[in-house]
Amino acid sequence: MVLDIETGRVLAARRLNEAARTMAAPGSTLKPLVLYSLVTEGRWNPERRVACTRELTLAGHRLACTHPPAPPFDAREALAWSCNSYFAEVARTLQPGELGHMLRTTGLLGVTGLAPGEAVAEFREPTGSDAAQLALLGVEGVRVTPLELTAAYRWLALEMAAHPDSLAAQVVSDGLQDSAGFGMARQASQGGVSVAGKTGTAEGTSPSQTHGWFLGIAPAQNPKAVIAVYLPAGRGADAARVAAVLLAHAPLDHAPLEQR
Repeated sequence: MVLDIETGRVLAARRLNEAARTMAAPGSTLKPLVLYSLVTEGRWNPERRVACTRELTLAGHRLACTHPPAPPFDAREALAWSCNSYFAEVARTLQPGELGHMLRTTGLLGVTGLAPGEAVAEFREPTGSDAAQLALLGVEGVRVTPLELTAAYRWLALEMAAHPDSLAAQVVSDGLQDSAGFGMARQASQGGVSVAGKTGTAEGTSPSQTHGWFLGIAPAQNPKAVIAVYLPAGRGADAARVAAVLLAHAPLDHAPLEQR
């Protein structure tokens, strides 16, 4: 899906009705949404560094990081490399009921109006530390539609545009640009359009199958559209490659979309 940020209008979509009824675990796509909210509220210091051994297991879920070995990450670096250990630490600061409130504020957990007959997210408010970590990492306790994630990233784009000098906007914007530039979503930059974006990978109906997400804002320096890709079988990197193809054919770098 390609969604106009200013108007909320769907500019292009494939299998829109199917996307409206599809629900899946969002994986790491929730990380920038929660980080933005916590930094905005002064609840998380983005300069804080968290070490990562690239090994993380929570309640039987093996959530090993695939980023290269690195010194302890700050928030911008952790977002670029989608560090699960970092965001598990972030999740430990959440109070009961807080995650659901944050996600609802973005529009993630409700009807978007982007298509008729759309499903609504399933969300179970976490009641303990492990559950909060798994929910923020998009693994357990939350299932959303591609439309809801697209709407949430539009919210994020509008928030960052309204408060460009805020610490939260600078950290999240820089982290998403780094992600698409050289980090976990770097395949998205192959379309020749500057983009800020995030990948996500989560288990499908069986542990042997994963589905992949890419959510991006483009062009990065003058955002006009949200680019959303969901692959029912694949990984986030695969979704980023599809996004690159979309971006290569989208007239986003120069005139506003409605003038092209």
